[in-house]
Amino acid sequence: MPDTSALPVARTIAELREIVSGWKRQGFTVGFVPTMGALHEGHLTLVREAGQRADRVVASVFVNPTQFAAHEDLGSYPRQEAQDAELLAGAGCALMYAPAVGEMYPANATTTISVGAPAEGLEGVFRPQMFGGVALVVAKLLNQVQPHVAVFGEKDFQQLIVVRRLVRDLDIPVEIVGSPTVRDGHGLALSSRNAYLSAEQLEVARRLNGVLAEAGAKASAGERIDEVEAAAREALLTAGYAHVDYVAIRKADDLGEFGSGVVDGPARVIAAAWLGKTRLIDNMAI
Repeated sequence: MPDTSALPVARTIAELREIVSGWKRQGFTVGFVPTMGALHEGHLTLVREAGQRADRVVASVFVNPTQFAAHEDLGSYPRQEAQDAELLAGAGCALMYAPAVGEMYPANATTTISVGAPAEGLEGVFRPQMFGGVALVVAKLLNQVQPHVAVFGEKDFQQLIVVRRLVRDLDIPVEIVGSPTVRDGHGLALSSRNAYLSAEQLEVARRLNGVLAEAGAKASAGERIDEVEAAAREALLTAGYAHVDYVAIRKADDLGEFGSGVVDGPARVIAAAWLGKTRLIDNMAI
């Protein structure tokens, strides 16, 4: 068992609920940050944001198997629980919730969740299993923690839209807060998967945000969306990306397409591209 003495850890739903119920009886509000561990400054920013909005913060560390396809990196996804606990404690977290897979998904569990339109397209095309798994685990975590506020990063922008729709449609009484993407000094969005990149790949990776910024500027100046998207895809390939799953400009509120073919309201430019075996995602407001 990892040494997580830096921070109290709940490993069962019963333990979690006992601690959170005690806080609420004392009149404390509760914030929540769900993570899959391998924490970096981006995650810690979410924890600090939750701490600004609530008296006590719970962060979950759970690598959720239902959002990974068989060919994806579930087995190799970085796990460093003791280090995560130390980082969370330093960011002001009051409790780490680290359940086992069997605690989250008891034998013979059959319930699934489909969010519909917000989960279709973009990531929903290239990772069709993901949002069903995300919706299920987020619904379970919100029900288990029962926080007043939960903070999600804008880096996974489609996920944020999916979670907001889930909470709205299922009448879950929690405020969902989107926190801006945290970037390194070169503008690369922080991600646990960045650890997979070689030094050479890291140099290429850091060109992604510049390509997206240029695409956003063109779209905001009135250039046709399809032409801007095509130019951005070509720019990523020229920069050294091995493959581009998509570059898309969508409405910021629901990721719907602009029927006019040009940006005529709040928008996001969203991309997913590959460097070797590592898939990077990013987005920017337009």
